[in-house]
Amino acid sequence: VIFPHGGPLPRHPSQLYEALGEGLILFFVLFFASRTAWFKAVPGRLGGLFLSGYALARIVVECFREPDPQLGFLFAGATMGQLLSLPMLAIGLWLIFRRK
Repeated sequence: VIFPHGGPLPRHPSQLYEALGEGLILFFVLFFASRTAWFKAVPGRLGGLFLSGYALARIVVECFREPDPQLGFLFAGATMGQLLSLPMLAIGLWLIFRRK
């Protein structure tokens, strides 16, 4: 898509990717997971699934976005959004797999 005021080059419509990944797909994953006994057994597992699912969706979508002009690419070619999603992913996984 060529965006107005975005330059002459076509770009990925990352807003639609975010709406699909962080919205619709994550909603259905959480909806069906909330119906399983494993996620109901320990408080916090569903919240952990949300955190880790949101972080994973954000990391994937950031691959298609243009990095912030003032920051550019950071450590190992990652964007700021990807780096900030890593602690969220770690906390989400901890909430899912922790013991009672």
